[in-house]
Parts: sequence; C-alpha cells; structure tokens
Amino acid sequence: MPLTRIHDNAVKAWTLAASLYGLSWFIPTIIYLIAVTNLKAETGEAIFQNNNWWLFGGIFLITFLFYVATVFFFPRIRWRRWRYEVSEKEIDLLRGIIIKKRTLVPINRVQHVDTIQGPIDKRYKISSVAISTAATTHEIPALDDETADDLRNKISSLVQKVKEDV
Repeated sequence: MPLTRIHDNAVKAWTLAASLYGLSWFIPTIIYLIAVTNLKAETGEAIFQNNNWWLFGGIFLITFLFYVATVFFFPRIRWRRWRYEVSEKEIDLLRGIIIKKRTLVPINRVQHVDTIQGPIDKRYKISSVAISTAATTHEIPALDDETADDLRNKISSLVQKVKEDV
C-alpha cells in the first residue's frame, strides 16, 4: 500500500481550478434567465409568471450545490486519498474520491517520464510527474517542484537500470 502523500498545496491549486472552471456551469442558468427575460419583455408578461421561477430556482440551486461541493469539499477529499510509492520494481498509485483506484505500473513498462506544470501549478510551486507506458499515461499530481524533478530522475534511472539488466 503506498504511503507517500502529494504536496498539500494541491488543495489550494485544485480549489482555484475548480472555482474557475465551475463558473462555466452557471452559463445555462444565465442563458435561461436572459431568454425568459427577453421573451417576457416582448410579450409584456411578468418574468416569472406561471411558476417559471421554480424551474429557474431549481436549476440554479442544483448548480450552486454542485459548485460548492466541487470547490470546497472534493479537493480536500481528493488530496487525502492520493498516495504513491516508487520502488525498484513498480510505481504504486492510489487515488479516488468515491471509488478508490489502485494502479501498479511495472518499471520495465515505463517508456518515458515527464514533469508538467500549468499556470495554476506554477502559482503554488507544484508540478506533476507523467509516467508513459505503451498503453497509457499515469500522472502523480501536485508534487513540489524539487520532489517532482527528483522523482522523474529516480524513475528514469530505475528504468535505465532495468533495461540494462535485460
């Protein structure tokens, strides 16, 4: 079972990313409100006549509750669940909010290793390590920059060692 945690700045970075991305969820509600307002203005009717406000309120409430959960609760839960471990034989990843997912990546299957840093990651001085195999790419997110570089170099060295032994 992996024991190493990712950096705690992950919570801040994921919260910021979720809050920015989550704002787009309100677009359908805003479009609905504009459409209803324009339609009612043309006909001279009241905006929320015939219980239209229930539909608007319901859409807005569901969107708002999902936004709050995604911004304020999921990043911390996600951080608590994320663990990894790198050994001479494999890379062990454990993650998941509702469903835990554990992945074992054999070192001899690794083709290359990258570090990735987006603009939000750069603000919080964290990077991700992407481990590519023939089938897919696995990512260890939110490591401090020095740890990410060291881990990338360690995995690369382990891969070279395994390939030399073969």
